[in-house]
Amino acid sequence: MRISQRAAADIALARDTTIVSARVAAGATLASLLRAQGLAVDEVAEIVAKTASVFDARKVRATHPYRIERALDGALRKFEYEIDADRFLLVTHVQGAELNAGVMPIPKTRSLDVVRGRIDRSAPSLVTAMDAAGETIELTLALAEIFGGEIDFNTELQPGDQFRLAVEKQYRADHTFGGYGSILAAEFVNNGRRVRAVRFTPEHGAPGYFDERGGSMKRFFLASPLKFQPVVTSGFSRARLHPILREVRAHLGVDYRAPIGAPVVAVTDGVVVTAGASGGSGRMVHLRHSNGFETEYLHLSAIAVRAGQHVHQGELIGRVGMTGLATGPHLDYRLKKNGIFINPIAAHRAMPPADPVPASEMAPFASARDRALAALGPATAAVDAVTRTANPLGAEPRSMNAATESNPVER
Repeated sequence: MRISQRAAADIALARDTTIVSARVAAGATLASLLRAQGLAVDEVAEIVAKTASVFDARKVRATHPYRIERALDGALRKFEYEIDADRFLLVTHVQGAELNAGVMPIPKTRSLDVVRGRIDRSAPSLVTAMDAAGETIELTLALAEIFGGEIDFNTELQPGDQFRLAVEKQYRADHTFGGYGSILAAEFVNNGRRVRAVRFTPEHGAPGYFDERGGSMKRFFLASPLKFQPVVTSGFSRARLHPILREVRAHLGVDYRAPIGAPVVAVTDGVVVTAGASGGSGRMVHLRHSNGFETEYLHLSAIAVRAGQHVHQGELIGRVGMTGLATGPHLDYRLKKNGIFINPIAAHRAMPPADPVPASEMAPFASARDRALAALGPATAAVDAVTRTANPLGAEPRSMNAATESNPVER
């Protein structure tokens, strides 16, 4: 059997190449892991210097995979290090030439899949229902973010509630799961009410989620400053027995139970008024927003912003802790309107939604919406379609990008 010159060259290369695949050990650096594989000191120094322009070697992380190809004389031919789920560092060395280093995308194929789930006794929460559907917490968080302005996943879920979503999944060359892309369309049936959302990018705008008539699914304020619907351990009250001081005093916020280090985000765009230690409030961030609103985030373990900084909705501002007067790790979240503290949970329901699809783009939105919803398959027969009552635009809801692509999709 004849083989091509290229195949013959590949076979010859394989015969005089040593390949090692491993994971970064705890405490290892780029230089130390290369030395541990037997590379010469001067060669290691050259590799580290060459990669400095494309990758910060201090960001090498334990457990991340890497792969080294070396000639039989020990010289480096190729080094690959997985930076994250989407990128890898590639260093190559051809005999007689200089080292080359660059950050490359991890090759992936993509498919548009439909995920379905149901709330019942064995899966009473969105987290457990998504897990039962074979999916991960990342997809749970993404779905909760889409519908968080319409459904309180902490208190409103009912047995028999159902959801389905069309989501782009990514797969590596070895067919292992490589992460989620965008949710293109989603439906949640909650207590007999069907809520639908589609992803759409207005011209000159950012991608967002909209209902079937083009109303935004996003509210002026996020439902909470934590990534997922948290557990309320103490509500807003004008007279509460303080758990440490043992005296009755006002509790002008809402306490959410969360583990130390959980990310805390800005509930809407704003400016940092203060960020630092604040007596019994511990480490605290105070933000000022438009329309007379202010928010405070108390008992943080770490702060990620500084006074005077502009922050956007969903941006990390700190992490949950138990600094100040606190009996355990939690977030005390407070909201002011025109200088007066108000109940954050009650106020959220009254918050106006973000801008709808512009009237000039309703026609392309309607076309994209129909294609996206078609990807979900037939509507659930258990209930009749119920449209959202918020933002009755009275009009039919631009291209949804990948929503129109067939399954499977490759790019």
